[in-house]
Amino acid sequence: MKKLVISTLFVMQVLFAFAQTTTGITGKVVDSKSQKPLQNVVAAIQNTSLTNLTDVNGVFTFKDAPQGSQLVQIKSAGYKDQLLEVEIETGKILDLGVVVLEEDITSEQQLSLITITESDLGDDNSGSESTAGLLQASRDAFQQTAAFNWGQARFRVRGLDNEYGTTMINGIIMNKIYDGRPQFGNWGGLNDATRNQEFTSGSAPSDYTFGGILGTQEVNTRASIYRRGARVSFSGTNTNYSWRSMGTYASGMNTNGWAFVVSASRRWAQEGYFEGTDYSANSFFASVEKKINDKHSLNFTSIFAQNRRGKNSPNTNEVNALKGNKYNSYWGWQDGRKRNSRDKEVEEPINMLSHYWKISDKTNLNTNVAYQVGHIGNSRIDYQLANSPDPTYYRLLPSYFLNSQDNYVPVYDGNGVIIQYTNPNAETAAANFINDGQINWPAMYLANTTSVNAGKSVYALYEDRTDDKLWSANSYLNSRVSDNISLNAGVNFRKLKSENYQKLTDLLGGTFFLDVDPFYTGSATQSDLNHPDRQVVVGDSYGYKYNLLATTFDGFTQFKFNYKKIDFYLAQTFSRSEFQRDGRYRNGIYASNSYGKSDKAIYENFGFKGGLTYKMDGHNFLDFNGVYMTKAPSLRNVFSNSRLNNNLTPGVTEESVASVDGSYIIKAPKFKARLTGFFSKISNASEVSFFYGEGLFDEDVVGNGNEDSFISEIVTGINKKNIGGEFGFEYQITSTIKMTGAASYGEYKYDNNPNIKVNDDAQASETNTNPITDFGHAYLKGYRQPGMPQQAYSIGLEYRDPKFWWIGANANYLADTYIDISSILRTDNFTIEKSTGVAYEGATEETVGKLLRQEKFDPITLVNLVGGKSWKVGNDTFGFFASVNNVFDVQYKTGGFEQSRKATFPEFQADYANGTPAFGSKYFFGYGRTYFVNLYINF
Repeated sequence: MKKLVISTLFVMQVLFAFAQTTTGITGKVVDSKSQKPLQNVVAAIQNTSLTNLTDVNGVFTFKDAPQGSQLVQIKSAGYKDQLLEVEIETGKILDLGVVVLEEDITSEQQLSLITITESDLGDDNSGSESTAGLLQASRDAFQQTAAFNWGQARFRVRGLDNEYGTTMINGIIMNKIYDGRPQFGNWGGLNDATRNQEFTSGSAPSDYTFGGILGTQEVNTRASIYRRGARVSFSGTNTNYSWRSMGTYASGMNTNGWAFVVSASRRWAQEGYFEGTDYSANSFFASVEKKINDKHSLNFTSIFAQNRRGKNSPNTNEVNALKGNKYNSYWGWQDGRKRNSRDKEVEEPINMLSHYWKISDKTNLNTNVAYQVGHIGNSRIDYQLANSPDPTYYRLLPSYFLNSQDNYVPVYDGNGVIIQYTNPNAETAAANFINDGQINWPAMYLANTTSVNAGKSVYALYEDRTDDKLWSANSYLNSRVSDNISLNAGVNFRKLKSENYQKLTDLLGGTFFLDVDPFYTGSATQSDLNHPDRQVVVGDSYGYKYNLLATTFDGFTQFKFNYKKIDFYLAQTFSRSEFQRDGRYRNGIYASNSYGKSDKAIYENFGFKGGLTYKMDGHNFLDFNGVYMTKAPSLRNVFSNSRLNNNLTPGVTEESVASVDGSYIIKAPKFKARLTGFFSKISNASEVSFFYGEGLFDEDVVGNGNEDSFISEIVTGINKKNIGGEFGFEYQITSTIKMTGAASYGEYKYDNNPNIKVNDDAQASETNTNPITDFGHAYLKGYRQPGMPQQAYSIGLEYRDPKFWWIGANANYLADTYIDISSILRTDNFTIEKSTGVAYEGATEETVGKLLRQEKFDPITLVNLVGGKSWKVGNDTFGFFASVNNVFDVQYKTGGFEQSRKATFPEFQADYANGTPAFGSKYFFGYGRTYFVNLYINF
């Protein structure tokens, strides 16, 4: 008994001493409505490396917190952040008591974000892409504005493409090897399941990867971190789809160590905002975790997102003037319904196994293996020795007749004097186009079933098909080396086999389609000399078939140092990329270098970055980041004409990327702001594009008497310079009223005159298997980078009532959006006649400069309204969210591109002579007034 008393007193003394000497913070986090504790809420002491998660009782504890004035942030997905200013005294535990988190019904905006970005992502010639999808995880006022208010105008943060950011799911990189961009449709419609995200801006440090210069987005699907409960929602909108239903359930971790999450959604529309754009998408998600013990857990995630939608066409001013901005040339009537000829289908399920190993209290290792398999298909109409089915084919439009003097007819007065000229053919073409102007499906069926063709289809529908098989594996380590130093390290491995081919999907009434190219003669007509003159049917591949093979590896290490007045970090990375083409057809044009494997293209790259944060006091900070890295070219640019041959693109090399930024940051309970200046330089970028061009080659050079050539344009050594500033703030005017504002000003320009070469298949022969013509320099220096506003400003007010309803409004001004210029038009070929070496008559510097002046779109002002309300009924929450974007129905261009068909000064000038060119620029338009309404129940 005496020993027991002595032992008890000794333990109490130790505990008492511990309590007296420990400096820390503790608190309990609960839901404001149910008053139930919230698990897995993130508690962090700002500007330190200290973070904690609440336990099943909602409690968090910091045992070694720094003394003095500190800011403690409490945040969880679906709730409004709490930022608490506290004073920590040495040797005392500060008990914050109960911390109440209010439901952030403004987060319902994330549920509508996908309608802004998904419609164009991944499309060739989509005009432009916004970076909104990358920003939805951020709570920064500027980035929230960029995502939700400016995304509809295709705003890009710092003028950067998505390929310069890194998107991950459980650390597995989701950027496609083919073009470097994430395919957001792979998890589209699963907003509930992908809400657990972390975001870093610019080149700031990430715990999971070295990253790029745009930022990183990490989606965490570990089952145990989801808040327990169920959610069902139903939405209506008038954007790219009309209706959406979604359901999600999370079990939480049970006593046997199991947790699971399931989610499913459907989105559909008979017709979206633009004419003929049907939409059908089904998405499923499952995540299951087994906690083996306190050290180890396994998690399996499966994502299936199938999406099929009709595309909308870019159009010239001539077409838009006749048919309006919603006009879409890709559809036509068939059996009483609108049928789109340009459907895009994405179906690439992802399965992922994750292992979580808590090596110690300070070190964690996470390892993931993923397999993604599936296809992307883009349909279009093929035709042989028949009229083009395109209703906007240039010979069907008024401009074709207006540009020919032979079509003008004089009109005489009573005295036989010509008083004007009319163009009856142009008038007839305009009337026909206005009255119809769509694809004629019945006419194609009729052509395929006439006795003349004897069952041979002259029209057929096919898909440009990509079937990918991708293995990915990664492992990353997070370790707190000491009180002031933490280490992040990781490795990533990816192996891709990408099968690319044309797949016949509809014979349109015929019985077969001939696998030849009728525009060539002899053996050059054959798509596959190993199987000549094939008669293909539905489901067959034809035209081209090849595999792209890629193996990539990268690793990084990063050290972060945290001290009282300054934090800084240093990181480095190394990567290796290996690309190869494996041709499955022996093409008749490239008989000797199309079948079998190409040479390998190997790129080894590195990067270094660092930054520091100077803490002026508890509320004011200076932040600086800098990075220099090299980057392998995307797989799509490594081969000059991958559909037909094994030739590597001449002049393509690694990009060099450099970026610096500096910020002044204010963090206070009522006022938060960030002012940033940035500069980035991208060198040796490459672009490969395909189009018809006239006047590029002499007739005797082409060899088939045709100057109108389908070519691949290869532009290498492109330098881009982006400089500007961004500002964002939010101010809690009262407990219910908040003001937000944001501004971005940039100058995003081409910084040199890159090299341009042209690959023309018509020049290929047994002795010329790489028909490249060097056109010298493209004079691009000083032109603006296209497809995004380079100025953007926003101001907004939000009222949040204590009875759980809110409303907000914002006004946005966006300017300096420029068209995508043609490189081939800005070469010597445009102004200098080949046969003489002398400038074309009239091609003065002033005249040429006027013709090639880059078009700047009109500035726009967009006003948006948002609001919502929620009710607590028992243990359930009912609510709705509604938004109206572009309240005043402003019509505006989001992007566009110059056509390159008329590639010489005389032809170009003649085409534009009457003000209605046959090959004028084509444009993409943004949505007019749109709405989104979402009803939901949480239980």
